[in-house]
Amino acid sequence: MFKIQKNIKMIYNLQGLSKWSDTQKSVEPMPVLFIGHGSPMNGIEDNLFSQQWKKLGQKFPIPAAVLVISAHWLTRGTWITAMEQPKTIHDFGGFPKALFDVTYPAPGNPELAEYTSKLVSHSHVGLDHDWGLDHGTWTVVRHMYPEANIPVLQLSIDYAQSPEFHYRLAKDLAQLRKKGVLIIGSGNMVHNLGKVAWDKINEPEYGFDWALEMNSIFKEKISSKDHQSLVDYMHLGPAARLAIPTPDHYYPLLYSLGLQGEKEEVAFFNDKAVGGSLTMTSVMIGGEHDFVI
Repeated sequence: MFKIQKNIKMIYNLQGLSKWSDTQKSVEPMPVLFIGHGSPMNGIEDNLFSQQWKKLGQKFPIPAAVLVISAHWLTRGTWITAMEQPKTIHDFGGFPKALFDVTYPAPGNPELAEYTSKLVSHSHVGLDHDWGLDHGTWTVVRHMYPEANIPVLQLSIDYAQSPEFHYRLAKDLAQLRKKGVLIIGSGNMVHNLGKVAWDKINEPEYGFDWALEMNSIFKEKISSKDHQSLVDYMHLGPAARLAIPTPDHYYPLLYSLGLQGEKEEVAFFNDKAVGGSLTMTSVMIGGEHDFVI
């Protein structure tokens, strides 16, 4: 299901940071999100999950741009989309035609892409002109910003690297929050498609015992800011190995946690299990939490 993309178009700019930041006023740090994105159908359905995404977009300050770390862009090396107009990627199969007909024509921002690539100090970030916005991004962001008038970029996940690498890389992105960029990790905390109870997929809040157990452990570790245990998730017991058989949907959580400030609190929303072996549990870091359900 998950394809490792090897990018062949590379653009390097060694002239230093771009001037993008010069055009952006410093602001209070934007909140950070980890979104459990679940089924691609959430991109066109009006349900509890998409309604919460819409509410977030309405309550947040209008961002200068949105940067998404999606579980569905796995690469060798780290890349950031740097095109003027990213395409809408329909990276799934077996869904209704209405889902494939959706396009989300948000612009990109090449200058922001270059600026972001230079912020990362311990790894090279290449500028990509081949990818676009996959369903880990557009199915969520189109509910938040339906007019598609805010630049949206994606940062890839180097699938050859360790959990610690991804957590550390996220810390290099913190400056973007002070320039009005909304950063979203998009995956699922508990994500085991091989064990989905398809006969229960429409049953509200149905979760296997191990999935609910692991989801509770994740929430407790997040609430107590025990990030190291979450980086070392494979030491959290047998339930962790069932919840995360592959780390693609888990790594975006580490990016979001890596951006948490020392005094910033968290709030959980969309805290529901689906199909037994998936959870939609999402996290908001920083910002005002009074409207999160």
